[in-house]
Amino acid sequence: MWLVYAGLACLCFGLRGILYQWSSQKPLDRNLLLFAVYLSGTLIGVGLNFIVQPEWTPGVWIGLFMGVFSFTANAAMYKGFAVGKASLIAIMAGLPPVVVVILAYGLWGEALTWGQGAAFLVIICGIILIRYSSDLSFSNLKGLQWGIITLISFGLTDVASKQAVLWGGETIPTLVIMYATGMVLFFISWLWGRNKRSSDEAQKEPGNSPDTKSNWSFSKTILWGLVVGVSNISGMLLLLPAFKLGVTGLVSAVVAMNVLIILFYARLFLKEKFNRQETAGIICAFCGMILLRLIG
Repeated sequence: MWLVYAGLACLCFGLRGILYQWSSQKPLDRNLLLFAVYLSGTLIGVGLNFIVQPEWTPGVWIGLFMGVFSFTANAAMYKGFAVGKASLIAIMAGLPPVVVVILAYGLWGEALTWGQGAAFLVIICGIILIRYSSDLSFSNLKGLQWGIITLISFGLTDVASKQAVLWGGETIPTLVIMYATGMVLFFISWLWGRNKRSSDEAQKEPGNSPDTKSNWSFSKTILWGLVVGVSNISGMLLLLPAFKLGVTGLVSAVVAMNVLIILFYARLFLKEKFNRQETAGIICAFCGMILLRLIG
């Protein structure tokens, strides 16, 4: 059953990735967009809390750490894409399951069976092949530090999610705490960025201002972020039950396969062609999923 939850979470996060990709092509403030994404999660979580009325146990406060790690991961990922090699950052963003497997073994003694380990390695190899770009080389690792932060932070988010489950934290209250924390942090980032831009504009000499594009308005960005946020919290609502029922590292590996969905979107709608590495990666990832299903 955990595989069903993880697979559905993968679909939701794949949709989130597609919406992020589309949004990245628009003239909008990314911090404001992500603030709205987390605001959406907070509002939906609060609404579900009133309907379901779950118990708020001490374990739900792990959501504070989940929010901090999630904020750090998203901020570092976007910073890496801005200053470094996109292919390098993409690889690092696809490898949190490696961190999760190591920490899960150290914290909870979760060891994979030989079959599970083989499936895990096949899936990870598929993710690496899909993420790999032929323009990446050891001589061109600009942005590596942001990729490492992204990798570790996404991994820690998954580990914190599992810890919340182990400590009896109910899914909805935990996510309310997580999204509220991320929402506050992105709002602070947006305010800081806006003030910095205002200060930079004030220091420019009159007549030397560059041409500006027609940026999205505050309200338009907020509304779109609220829509994108539905896919985000939907994935998290499925992810926590998957962690509760399954092995932490395997759940993380299956969810990381959301890159397949983004890749198919790029092929069908953006008309991007698959190269050999991507084709091999798709085959590896699907073989890993089949292997997991057979040994599950």
